[in-house]
Amino acid sequence: MDLKCKNIILPIVVIFMFISACCAQKKSTMNIKTETINYVSGGVRLTGVLAYDSNVSTKRPVVLVIHEWWGLNDYIRSRVKQLAQLGYFAMAIDLYGNGNTAKTLDEAVALSTPLYQNSNLAKSRFDAAITKVKTYIQADTTQIAAIGYCFGGTMALNMARMGAPLIGVVSFHGSLKGVPAKKELLTSKILICHGEEDKFVKKEEVEAFKKEMDSIGADYIFKQYPNATHAFSNPDATEWGKKFNIPIAYNEAADFASWKEMQLFFTKIFKK
Repeated sequence: MDLKCKNIILPIVVIFMFISACCAQKKSTMNIKTETINYVSGGVRLTGVLAYDSNVSTKRPVVLVIHEWWGLNDYIRSRVKQLAQLGYFAMAIDLYGNGNTAKTLDEAVALSTPLYQNSNLAKSRFDAAITKVKTYIQADTTQIAAIGYCFGGTMALNMARMGAPLIGVVSFHGSLKGVPAKKELLTSKILICHGEEDKFVKKEEVEAFKKEMDSIGADYIFKQYPNATHAFSNPDATEWGKKFNIPIAYNEAADFASWKEMQLFFTKIFKK
């Protein structure tokens, strides 16, 4: 290697070493606390999960996480912890009640159908989660966003359409159909992360959603990922797809790209 190359490469190496050291130091000063919590809606016990950095004394923005139709499982818990590592007060909410999760398609359908059919039931349980999160002094409840996966993405969009006090919503591979959007109710900014090869969300549904949002002047971003199917962000999706013979699979590129899009979206909607 000649002297000229060394003069170029060495400063770059030093910079990357400095950045890596800073990131490692920041992570080492974190103390991510996770906690299983119970709250009630309509006489039904709901079981959620909190995650936050207990070394931070100031209030921080809240991100509510709505589970897939499999329920609040280990995958959703991992996402809540990731959000806490990003500096948010994260709470996975339980829309099914009693911490129920599904192990089969029939169970998933049985648990999710009442909430698809009764948006007011879903809203009451979502509102109960907001009431619960307001009891934590670490949470800046003037800044609440919601994200959801598949079923959860649909529910997050519905909550925004129904006027929930959210400043932003992110749907990962969720259905785009829902309660009719009204301009006076839908005040949240929206990020849609959609797989181009999603067999459950047809192109006609995508176009109808965009037309609906445009008709009321909604503030939304629509991102599509090539070769990504339904459930592209869940590492377990490929196994579940094979097990139940449904067109879902994990897509690492789409997973990482959509997570980065979410982070960028949050920097825009949350005040520092």
